[in-house]
Formats: sequence, C-alpha cells, structure tokens
Amino acid sequence: MSQRPNITRYPPRVAGLAISVAAVLVLGACGPGSQPVAPTAAPPAAKPTAPTAAPAISIGTPLDSEAKTLNGAGATFPAPLYTKWFEEYAKLTGVNINYQAIGSGGGIKGVQDQTVDFGASDAPMTDEQLKAAKGGEIVHVPTALGAIVPSYNIPDLGTGTKLKFTGDTLAGIFLGTITKWNDPELVADNPNLARVNQDIVVVHRSDGSGTTFGWTDYLSTVSKDWSQQVGKGTSVNWPVGLGGSGNAGVAGEVQQNPNAIGYVELIYALQNNLDYGMVKNRAGSFIEPTLDSVTAAAAASIQNIPPDLRFSIVDAPGETSYPISTATWLLAYATQTDQPKAVAVTRMLWWATHDGQRLNKDLAYATVPLELTSRSEQFIRQISIGGKQALPER
Repeated sequence: MSQRPNITRYPPRVAGLAISVAAVLVLGACGPGSQPVAPTAAPPAAKPTAPTAAPAISIGTPLDSEAKTLNGAGATFPAPLYTKWFEEYAKLTGVNINYQAIGSGGGIKGVQDQTVDFGASDAPMTDEQLKAAKGGEIVHVPTALGAIVPSYNIPDLGTGTKLKFTGDTLAGIFLGTITKWNDPELVADNPNLARVNQDIVVVHRSDGSGTTFGWTDYLSTVSKDWSQQVGKGTSVNWPVGLGGSGNAGVAGEVQQNPNAIGYVELIYALQNNLDYGMVKNRAGSFIEPTLDSVTAAAAASIQNIPPDLRFSIVDAPGETSYPISTATWLLAYATQTDQPKAVAVTRMLWWATHDGQRLNKDLAYATVPLELTSRSEQFIRQISIGGKQALPER
C-alpha cells in the first residue's frame, strides 16, 4: 500500500492567509432507522456551543434589499443538515431556500450552467470544471466534515460484526478480483469470514457523487491497481456492481441484498442500522470512523490545505486518523449579476459558516475548523456585485 500523503493541491484561484492548526471538530451520531432513507436528526442531546469564529456580521433579521427565494442543488451527504439549516434560516430572514439533493455532479453542473443560485458538492471542482463555469470565478465554502464507510450486510455473521478492511482488500472487492467473503485476503484480517462461502455483491453510486469522489480518491491513493484501472472522480467506470442513487440508494441496496457491500457517508449507515467496518490507515492501525478519528484526520492535514480550500484529507497521517474522511462545500460565483440574490446568497453563506454550525452536532456532522471558517469569511466578502462587496456589513 502506498505511503505517500494525499493532500491534494489544486492551483489556488483566490488569495488568502496561511492556515494554522485545526480546531476541535464535532461529530454526532444518528439513531438507527428501519428503512433506507435520508437520515433525520439524532435524539436530543446536550447542545454546547460549537467552536465558530466570532462573527463580525449578525444575520438575524430580514432585509428588504435581498431576494426572498434562493434555489440550490447538489450533494446528498449534507441534505439533512441543509434542510434543517434552511428551515431555521427562513424563520430568521424570511428567505425561502429550495434545495434539491441530486448528487454532487448535479450540483456542480447546476452552478456551472447558472441554473441554480448556489451549488453543493462533496468533491471540490476540478480546474476543468471551473473553466467551464459560465459565470466566472467560483468560491468553495466548506460547511461540514464526515466519514465515508464500507457498509455491508452479511447474514451469516449476524448484525454488529465489525470487519477490518485494508486499502488493498477494498480495492480488490470493487475491482472484482476479490469475489468471495471467505477470500484468503479478507480472512487474514477477519478469521470469522472463513466460514462465509458467499459471493460478494458490490454496490456503488449510479449518479455523479462527491461520496464517490472521496471513495475513489482514497482507493487511488492506496492502490496502484485501482489508480491505473479506474482512477478517481465523481463518476467512474465501475468494473463490477449494482448502482444506487444517492447515499440513501446505496444504503437501500446494501440493506436489501444479502452479502452486499457498499460505501456511504457514516450517518446513512447509522440511520439505517447497517454494519460498517474499520479501515487500516497509513500508520498501520485499523480505525473506526468516530468523532476522534475524523478530527484526527483533519488535524493531521490542515496545515497543508491549499488557499482555495479545494482539498482532500483521505489517507491522512497519524496513528488515530480515519483514512476516508471528507468535506462538503457550498459553491457560489465570486461575481454576481443579480443584486437581491447576491445579498441573499452572501448572507446565507455567512450564517451557514457561523450560526449554522451550531446545528451540526445534533444532525451528526462535524463542524468546520476555525481556520477554514476564517478563510471562508474572506471568500464571502470577496463576492461582489457591480464591483462592490455584496455582503452587507451589518
């Protein structure tokens, strides 16, 4: 397995200050659900104030100068969070935000073609995608962090079994070279699989997906075979497997097909009561996706995150880092053409990166480190209309 660090560096498109060390992230847990649906809020819990940068701007009252409706689309991973955010935001400001969870690929396409007021993606846009954007410069504003997990349904093992996977075994399964649950490579780390003489049913995303980007980014980093044969992206040519639309669709396929394995964001596995495994990290430890392991991955990577905030933190160094950690972003044009919408978009982005972060924990999302929030503040203030800052300074 490759030992090279995977801090993806994209050429910076917006200037900013250097990033320092990570702040504490917060990751909650959802209760289990009986059907493969998008997760809902976790049971009530204590609500300490999330660590956020002290806002210089207060977003708490309506403004006559802003649009009263915004349309956004994209990633399914943050959809439950965005639903709650936008409900609360409408109460504060009177701005109704219509968000369609159609996958990161759809969110990127929508913002490129200017058919939405903002996009959402669990994968940073590539240089080629940015060049294809009709409205010019696009800023990336990170809103939450989480973990992508290998989730499975193996009746012969019973529920609650915690399997161990390496990058090589996961790559082998999704390449189709490991086809049985009792394959010697899997049994080496999981002796209880020796008695499971069953074909593996592989499940992957059928839509353009930031979750797919994170998963294939990881596999490309740790497996030369995967990198050469498939590569990474929001959509790839899968060698084997069934397709499911959205995280909920993959969770549903895993739940409905005995001996299946798929990849989903952690909250979808928790909500649907699916088993999920530990993954061996660069330091050689099998790590379970938890608050601490996602925090550790971000903390180990943050000093190398590029100025434009288009980053990857998979295969992070450190003994306790979970190796398939990811972020999600809101996407908006740096130069706006509609004054009321420019005001509404920038105020929403500011609220999301500050007050909105307080809702992350109870909905099972990690909050954004303060250093990244400070960078986002710069980007939001750089969004302009008619050559002037769009965000009202009040």
